[in-house]
Amino acid sequence: MIDLTLEEVARITGGTLHLAGEATPQTVVNGAVDTDSREIGPGGVFVAKPGEFTDGHLFADAAVEAGAALLIVERLVDAPVPQVVVADSVDALGELAHEVVRRVRELGALKIVGVTGSNGKTTTKNLLRTVLEGVGETIAPRASFNNEVGAPLTMLEVTESTRFLVAEMGASKVGEISRLVRLARPDIGIVLKVGLAHAGEFGGIEATLAAKTEMVSDLLPGDVAVLNRDDPRVASMADKTAARVVWFGIGEGADVCATDVVATSEGTRFTLHLPGGESRPVVFRVLGEHHVMNALATAAASHELGVGIDAVVSALESVTRAERWRMEVLGGAGGVSIINDAYNASPDSMAAALKTLAQITGPGGRAIAVLGEMSELGELAGDEHDRIGLLAVRLGIDQLVVVGTAARRMHISAIKEGSWDGESYFADTADDAYEWLRPKLRAGDTVLVKSSNSAGLRFLGDRLGESFS
Repeated sequence: MIDLTLEEVARITGGTLHLAGEATPQTVVNGAVDTDSREIGPGGVFVAKPGEFTDGHLFADAAVEAGAALLIVERLVDAPVPQVVVADSVDALGELAHEVVRRVRELGALKIVGVTGSNGKTTTKNLLRTVLEGVGETIAPRASFNNEVGAPLTMLEVTESTRFLVAEMGASKVGEISRLVRLARPDIGIVLKVGLAHAGEFGGIEATLAAKTEMVSDLLPGDVAVLNRDDPRVASMADKTAARVVWFGIGEGADVCATDVVATSEGTRFTLHLPGGESRPVVFRVLGEHHVMNALATAAASHELGVGIDAVVSALESVTRAERWRMEVLGGAGGVSIINDAYNASPDSMAAALKTLAQITGPGGRAIAVLGEMSELGELAGDEHDRIGLLAVRLGIDQLVVVGTAARRMHISAIKEGSWDGESYFADTADDAYEWLRPKLRAGDTVLVKSSNSAGLRFLGDRLGESFS
């Protein structure tokens, strides 16, 4: 964090400063800010956040022992360091992030890119970080730090030398992205896709659309909205922003587009086209044709930030995986490949992963899909699990393994569609699935493991990968 006095922190957060030791209101703090006491280091600022299962105030002692120089709390705790008592620690965290970003931005060098969408946020964030790091100091979220806590923590990492901030913005209800946009004030807002991910929490696809539109609705005329031309819902946002629109996509009408797209087991080859007629071939090693759209969004934003096409292509070609547990290729021994994509799952991402599996499985090999629950779909859950079961059969997936009661309708639908001769197997648990599948795998097999994070199949994917490492 940039230098702030204790008095400034209290004023910014609307809190009351309580001094301790030799500290004065003018004592400066500039350490990293975190809500996790385990991440606190010397000089750090610990924000005690009440949670669903525990209370951050209980870990204040641990934060102090780790070197915290300041506690931001909702009630005083017994600690030998200064404390700022606030009404709401999450709101205080956001206000602190907003002010830090504002001050750094006033220096004139910082550019901010906001990224949202039902799918692809983390991949696009990682691609942007890789491209922009080649130009200047870049801050981007750890893991999926994209909510009301994670996004401000990322913003607070900016310093006077930061050139780019990539802010991943997720939401589970209308209004949350708007709040994050207010905190960061992006120069460029990217919307990747509006799909059924978290539709149950939002209350339907129209509410999801309204939430994602918040990324661009508050942009200013001098800003840029980078929008997916191929998604009609995203395309509809062009009428709801004052910003200049830059389109990306594979279909017609995109300013930044891909042609000659060829998906293989090593990744995807395509030709990247930028405004002005520039084009370059790209060998993109992130598995899955659907990730080309994330690469195009990255290229569009990078182009708007003045990054040349050769630097963009070089950075894209250097990336080998989207993220841990996202289309991560494991195994290889004995000719068996494991694709572990079980960190998140929505109907759109599940369908895209299955299509990739069908595309890349080599002649004589078997396409095997190990699928678990797609969570947070609400009343759409039954129909969407049915649809994925049908799709697996229609794509010619050789073996379907469905894991967990919540995903069972995939198995039933696959059987009804034609997988009645053992092509679909149901396992109650991940351990059951492993014990059934592991001895049946042979050279040439490609195994996709896909589910929402809550289903825990990412650990099954790791286990299968280790078996063939």
